[in-house]
Amino acid sequence: MSEVMKTCLYDSHVALGARIEDFAGYLMPIVYTKITEEHQAVRTNVGMFDVSHMGEITVKGKDALRFVDYVFSGEITTKEIGKVVYGMLLYENGTIVDDLLVYKVSETECFLVVNASNQDKDYSWLLKNQGGFEVAVINRSHDFAEVAVQGPKAEQILDELFDLNLDTMNFFTFKFANILGQEVIISRTGYTGEDGFEIYSDPETIRVLWKVLLQEGVTPCGLGARDTLRFEAALPLYGHEISDSITPLEAGFKFFVDFEKGDFIGKSSLQKDLEEGSKRRLVGIELSEMAIPRQGYKVFVDDEEVGYVTTGYLSISLNKPIALALLRSDKAKIGTKITVEIRKKHYQGFIRDKKFLVKNYKK
Repeated sequence: MSEVMKTCLYDSHVALGARIEDFAGYLMPIVYTKITEEHQAVRTNVGMFDVSHMGEITVKGKDALRFVDYVFSGEITTKEIGKVVYGMLLYENGTIVDDLLVYKVSETECFLVVNASNQDKDYSWLLKNQGGFEVAVINRSHDFAEVAVQGPKAEQILDELFDLNLDTMNFFTFKFANILGQEVIISRTGYTGEDGFEIYSDPETIRVLWKVLLQEGVTPCGLGARDTLRFEAALPLYGHEISDSITPLEAGFKFFVDFEKGDFIGKSSLQKDLEEGSKRRLVGIELSEMAIPRQGYKVFVDDEEVGYVTTGYLSISLNKPIALALLRSDKAKIGTKITVEIRKKHYQGFIRDKKFLVKNYKK
């Protein structure tokens, strides 16, 4: 994108005193008060995020499901209508174009939600590969705005306000509903490790919804807290744990690659990696000393450089320095002692599992 864009909620972010920065070509709120306060609001109560910068793409036509199964690491054809599936678009070599959510709207339509920074690339990739399929691929990113309402009290407050009967919704499903007199798409997926919902509608409806939620005391949260929350839940961020130089197998996401379905882009490369074993693996790291391991910092085992940090923080929930790191597989055993180079000094730590936090999803 050549120009920096604004979401429909930009004026509200300014009025609330948010610190605003360019993120993925959009002027987005990073923090309103303190990241720790916003983080804890989601962990203990309810918070909301403007995620209107995300991209939405519709795939329609007789071959819609067959086409999506061809370009997508997951499987959608046999899923029930109303199901959401997480997975990746892959290059032929098995690395990742983007991670995304696929909503099965009908037997001839899917709704794809992609990362803001990749929406143009994803749309072009889909168009490039639609030959031979009877489908229409439509970029609808400007038609939709989106608010994510997350936290243990998300269901309660949305039901009280809009009588949505959300208790009947299972994890990773969606439905069409009426909010403020308008049809919306509401899903139950989340990117925080907590229960939560995503509401998609036209920009004006989302503006009014945001105002109503503010009046009800829902905490507005910026992208800073969104990152600390998803990191504690070991959820990936494109450009960090996954990218065009990392495969799903290296990142530990074999579960989201359906090798049992028919052919799909990247399948043969990933099958070869599966047989030979990936040379790198994403692991959790915990430091024994109080220092923050940031993205790109080098990781060492016995003074040998073996990989790098993909994301690291002083965990707000755990109050300890932890990180995700991509390491050589032969040096990635849990319990292995490591050091991380931080400002030319080495800090001690060890490899641990990635379960930093017990997720509170509704299964």
